Amino acid sequence: MRNDSGFTLLEVMVAALIVGTSLFALVGMQAFSFGRNVDGREVTTASNLAADMIDRIEFNRRNVAAYTGIDTNVPTTLPPTSQPMARGDYQQWQTLLANSGLRNAQGIVAVTLQDPDPATNPTSIGRRLVTVSVNYTANKTSGGTRPVTIVINTVVAPE
Repeated sequence: MRNDSGFTLLEVMVAALIVGTSLFALVGMQAFSFGRNVDGREVTTASNLAADMIDRIEFNRRNVAAYTGIDTNVPTTLPPTSQPMARGDYQQWQTLLANSGLRNAQGIVAVTLQDPDPATNPTSIGRRLVTVSVNYTANKTSGGTRPVTIVINTVVAPE
């Protein structure tokens, strides 16, 4: 009886097929993972930019109405010169958005009085709902682009 040690050609080919399939799957998962990491970075950047403007508005809460209607893509929404802090916040936020690395980044602020007649409802104390949106264009993993909007809401009460 012969005792041959080693592998047959068929065994080597089956092993190569298994290893090749596994490597192909790993390459596909790597590409998917990279795409998700890019998406995560963009969402984090947009969220931080929206939170930055919320912080600016809360700091300047006495003049929260000055932020109404801000749209960083529309220059006429720049707050008036009588509101230098809101005006500076707009300009700084516009610069941050432009330098964020987000494609077609746009910042929008909406301020709504929670109670249209706070004089008749003193419990409302003039609170305002502030909605900050950051819009940008993201790449799809399958190719092409898709619009993304990050929205943060908060209620600001006067001092």
